[in-house]
Amino acid sequence: MTRPPRDTDTDTAPRNRRERRAERAAGAAKSGKQPIIHGAVPPREVLLEFIADNPDRASKREIAKAFGLKGDARVELKDLLRAMEDDGLLQKSRKSLARPGSLPPVTVLDITTRDKDGELIGRPAEWDEELGVAPAVAIRQSSADRAKGKAPVGGLGDRVLAKIFPSKDRAGPAYTARIIKVIDKHRNALLGVYREMPGTSGGRLMPIERRGEELQIDGADLGDAKDGDLVEVEVLRSGRFGLTRARVLSVIGSVASEKAISMIAIHAHGIPYIFPQSVIAEAEAAKPATMPHREDWRDLPLITIDPADAKDHDDAVYAELDPSPDNPGGVIVTVAIADVSWYVRPKSALDREAVKRGNSVYFPDRVVPMLPERISNDLCSLREGVDRPALAARMIFSKEGRKAGHTFHRIMMKSAAKLSYQQAQAAIDGKPDDKTGPLLEPILKPLWHAYEILKRGRERRQPLELDMPERKIILKEDGTVDRVHVPERLDAHKLIEEMMIQANVAAAETLEKKRQPLVYRVHDAPTLSKQEALREFLGTIGLSLAKGNLRSNSFNGILAKALDTPHQTMVNEMVLRSQSQAIYSPENIGHFGLNLLKYAHFTSPIRRYADLIVHRALVGSLGLGEGGITPEEEAALDDIAAEISTFERRAMAAERDTINRLIAHHLAGRIGDEFAGQVSGVTKAGLFIALPQFGADGFIPVSTLGRDYYIYDEAHQALSGEKTGTGYRLGDSVEVRLVEAIPLAGALRFEMLSEGRPMPVAVRSFHKSTRRGAMKKPGTRPNRPRR
Repeated sequence: MTRPPRDTDTDTAPRNRRERRAERAAGAAKSGKQPIIHGAVPPREVLLEFIADNPDRASKREIAKAFGLKGDARVELKDLLRAMEDDGLLQKSRKSLARPGSLPPVTVLDITTRDKDGELIGRPAEWDEELGVAPAVAIRQSSADRAKGKAPVGGLGDRVLAKIFPSKDRAGPAYTARIIKVIDKHRNALLGVYREMPGTSGGRLMPIERRGEELQIDGADLGDAKDGDLVEVEVLRSGRFGLTRARVLSVIGSVASEKAISMIAIHAHGIPYIFPQSVIAEAEAAKPATMPHREDWRDLPLITIDPADAKDHDDAVYAELDPSPDNPGGVIVTVAIADVSWYVRPKSALDREAVKRGNSVYFPDRVVPMLPERISNDLCSLREGVDRPALAARMIFSKEGRKAGHTFHRIMMKSAAKLSYQQAQAAIDGKPDDKTGPLLEPILKPLWHAYEILKRGRERRQPLELDMPERKIILKEDGTVDRVHVPERLDAHKLIEEMMIQANVAAAETLEKKRQPLVYRVHDAPTLSKQEALREFLGTIGLSLAKGNLRSNSFNGILAKALDTPHQTMVNEMVLRSQSQAIYSPENIGHFGLNLLKYAHFTSPIRRYADLIVHRALVGSLGLGEGGITPEEEAALDDIAAEISTFERRAMAAERDTINRLIAHHLAGRIGDEFAGQVSGVTKAGLFIALPQFGADGFIPVSTLGRDYYIYDEAHQALSGEKTGTGYRLGDSVEVRLVEAIPLAGALRFEMLSEGRPMPVAVRSFHKSTRRGAMKKPGTRPNRPRR
């Protein structure tokens, strides 16, 4: 993949600096404003216009260069930009500044409609609804380029990766775009379950989305679909009366079949799940790795520690005391990772399919892997007692947990043992079995000693420590839910997690030192608006959040104060909501949540493409043999990072939808039963209720809460009755009755059984001010939520 050429149709700014200054001065004079003085800090409105028109040149350094600022003027610019951030006029995005809600230079778009001239219009595939309506983007496609086959062609319903440009046409969409790559074709096709209608030759499409609508399918448009089949359809037309009509495009399979629930999510989210024959053939033809360019570490007793049901094992660990007299009490930790880069080479069929998938997707009943089983479960699985190629990080730590140095090695290893988390933990806790008994003294105890040292460094670093237990769904043989449980969080889990984090940090540090382009795992600090929303909420329960530059330990103090209080769950949830989303990026802004300056994913190349890129970068920059990163890959890192970040969110959404559908199926036969729940979300429309024992959410419409008029208070995350002064807040424990379950949509609807609790004085005061504000204008009525 190569970087796209400069778009001469949309980037028309003169290249000569003198011409640019003249153009700005002429524009200012024409509008009646004073011309901008080169070398002086421009006013706010000029800075905002420059940043909007030049998103690729919006760093502080580029802005200073554009306006010819030096010395004290640069300091003055820096102070002004920081003040504009504090005022919410700008937000930091990686190393650049942007207007709040603006799009990055490379964005994934869904093409949703056409304008009056027939031009395609797209909107960003991922968008924070708190910022309002997603901006429209006009898709520019040169007919000359299309005719010559020089540009990807997009159409309605497609998902595309696009280069974004601010629009010069103030009357049209805010942005224009040029398509870099078509990611997914015809996303306007709909999924549903076909149901026959007695007495007719056709039937209905029952929606699988919570907000979906039934469609009519005539016999002539039915194809091979049978009653109960999961089908893909296209909408034909919508009349003034009756249901919208649709035609079957393809039959995916029976909804009653095994694994049907996850298959719905796979198709709904457009996840590739069938490997092309060329990919399978390439994987089957792969041969075991050879020794040239490798160090022989087969005598080092590395072990794997994984979930009991894991089929692939891509990381192994070993620890020992550092024999160096210069590091008394220190340890050496070795993390070995399967050498996927040896088998998956750039531009190969395996590589093209891996980047198309981006990551493996994990469902309760199946895994959609990034790589075929021949690679992921065989050649790159660090099997016990079998020679396997790996990339190893050898890290030295002082007894205080400070890293003294690290090196990377391309090795051949042989795993000494395959253990489960529970098995390793039991041995440390004094209950070894026949396998772990001989490993306890020479291998397991040194690992736990090293972990105690690494914990000292972690405690000093103070990453964000959210308490959000993960729930695991256990299925029966027929694919239905047996039970939901929260796995115990063991020290064995934490040990592997911390050692993997340190290996990821070492990879990023090594590549930065070599000035090698790479894909970082970055996590930005919470935006000012989210900080303020959290600050207002915490104020309602007597907690405060400091202003200024926040660090992860600022939130840890809040979480510690909420521990073992009725607000604990609610505070953890709100702190989580305040955080930005971690993404992949070739530009480093650090990882806020882990409180790390340099961080890259290195430890799971079997299931994440980002890690494979980092492996190739290490191989190439350290001269470790074949399979290194190519110049073409380096040039395309912006595009690759944008794609795999989108694919990661796609996987998360598909996994979440599948769990919701499984739980709805599980509870469909329990209509009328009562459950203990917790308010997990508050909106104007009603309450979201989580069932902790099932890990699923349902909804209670505000119209069913009672005869009172309920007012939504966003700051307090509450719905409160105007007359009674009682209501419900985020985190409240409640009793509910299940009144409806829609398995295919994964939707549950509840009835509230618990009485509302008295609201704090602050909430009632908010009601009065809201009502007064609503009635200020004579002849108007206060806005009421829809019932």
